[in-house]
Amino acid sequence: MIRCDWADLNEELYVKYHDEEWGVCIHDDKKLFELLILEGMQAGLSWITILKKREAYREVLDSFNYKKIIKYNETKIKELLNDKRIIRNKLKIKSIINNAKVFMKIQKEFGSFDNYIWGFVNYKQIQNNFNHIKEIPAKTLLSEKISRNLKQRGMNFVGPTIIYSYMQAIGLVNDHIKKCFRYNELKNKKY
Repeated sequence: MIRCDWADLNEELYVKYHDEEWGVCIHDDKKLFELLILEGMQAGLSWITILKKREAYREVLDSFNYKKIIKYNETKIKELLNDKRIIRNKLKIKSIINNAKVFMKIQKEFGSFDNYIWGFVNYKQIQNNFNHIKEIPAKTLLSEKISRNLKQRGMNFVGPTIIYSYMQAIGLVNDHIKKCFRYNELKNKKY
């Protein structure tokens, strides 16, 4: 079975994420929020580091319940900063709370975050046709546009590279290379 080059066969979490999640269209706001937060936590780190900490994040962030996260206070922030299972960066932790608030404002304006984010691609997955991992961009004009819009709304840790990675994660784009078994599975799937 041929996979994208980045799906390290020595890392079971990577293989599972590649095979079951990456590039699959997500329309559930809770899941969209989870991946937005995890992508922001990745800034300056590897994705495998975040995948390994994902369950801990689910535990300490009330299963990514943004309605609870917006109520986090200084006591909760200190608790998170002392939890060795997650990334203990004060700016990143504060951004989780901030971004949850902005996320909910977007939901109110658009009816759901799903409507907002999928509106950027006219509610249809972008099908890329890359032969090699080297062809996949780190950012695009669209990721720059989304990043700029999210920043204007008050979010942080949403730069264009983070947003492009997010777009891949939630299936706005299918960036599986053409020889990867998942490429055609996702390309031919109706959402």
